[in-house]
Amino acid sequence: HTHLNSRRSTMIRALVALSAAACAVAFVAPGRGARPAAGRVSMADPWYTDSLPGNTVSPTALDTAFAKATASGDAQDFLEAEPFWSKDSVPVNTATAKKPFTGKVVSCKRIVGEQATGETCHIVINHEGNLPYYEGQSYGVIPPGTNPKNGKPNTVRLYSIASSRYGDDMTGNTGSLCVRRAVYVDPETGKEDPAKKGVCSNFLCDAQPGQELTMTGPSGKIMLLPEEKPDQKYIMIATGTGIAPYRGFMRRLFVEDTPAARAYKGQAWLFLGVANSDSLLYDDEWQEIKSKFPNQFKLDYALSREQTNKDGGKMYIQDKVAEYADDIFKWLDEGAIIYVCGLRGMMPGIIDMLTKVAESKGMKWEDRLADLKKNGQWRIEVY
Repeated sequence: HTHLNSRRSTMIRALVALSAAACAVAFVAPGRGARPAAGRVSMADPWYTDSLPGNTVSPTALDTAFAKATASGDAQDFLEAEPFWSKDSVPVNTATAKKPFTGKVVSCKRIVGEQATGETCHIVINHEGNLPYYEGQSYGVIPPGTNPKNGKPNTVRLYSIASSRYGDDMTGNTGSLCVRRAVYVDPETGKEDPAKKGVCSNFLCDAQPGQELTMTGPSGKIMLLPEEKPDQKYIMIATGTGIAPYRGFMRRLFVEDTPAARAYKGQAWLFLGVANSDSLLYDDEWQEIKSKFPNQFKLDYALSREQTNKDGGKMYIQDKVAEYADDIFKWLDEGAIIYVCGLRGMMPGIIDMLTKVAESKGMKWEDRLADLKKNGQWRIEVY
């Protein structure tokens, strides 16, 4: 792709200066209000001692850029392939561990409520148009420092990109990550053990605007969004931050005025599993899409600490999907693509559920799975 488009560059030349802004306010995704489903923690009272106490980027900056990009009435198309659905030029490993790219943090903001079971941040990164990506790909981040176990420099950690190729500001200069801070709480003392915390996730969640990031990527093709068929159905299953690639999908299909969005007439079904309402990610965005596209977007949550399954146990993601087993299999028969992204631990439950449903329908799940893989309908990214 070319990144010399003049219209894009004039949208937000001030983006580079964002890192120097100093007004302690919260980042809100373009066109979004604060999520009403759960309260936000006070910015003056962070949950973690090293947590960023406030976002030092004006929330109007990204909003203004997004508004300018969409005000003309013309579809945003300066990062499109020809035709737009082609994946022939998907960028892969533009930056590597041996030849990394240096990006800069634009903003870092907690996006979960006070009663969430952990801290999750939305991090916007300026790549200056030099590290382009497609929806469904991942960036690698190499945290500073060395591994205490071997004394060697820290290695790459991969994170699914949580924005469309245009970025949250529609300039094509930024990409966003959805990162949960990994901490270890000693079961005996109930206190965090700093020695066992996630090195890269804490580095990112503590990042200040202007912080330089050593990056690799983009990588991965399994989670790409096939767009040849305007009536394509998508089933998206996620736990926690596994929601990241789907945010890029939904912005491309329903939020931005792209050729893909203009052409899309299909349906998308999103399942998200988290612990409670305060742990929901991007809920305000999903609710707005649902209100504007009620016939094209379906949304279901599995809240393990607030809901119960049909047997009276905790509601996990596989339980919620099982409630719609007949519809899911019908969609798959109609050619729907099913994505699963998130913790590897959810896969046994999902496979067991699908196996039982298949058996109840007189089929073997192994045979059905083989067909799905052969047809490109089975796309999994777990960690």
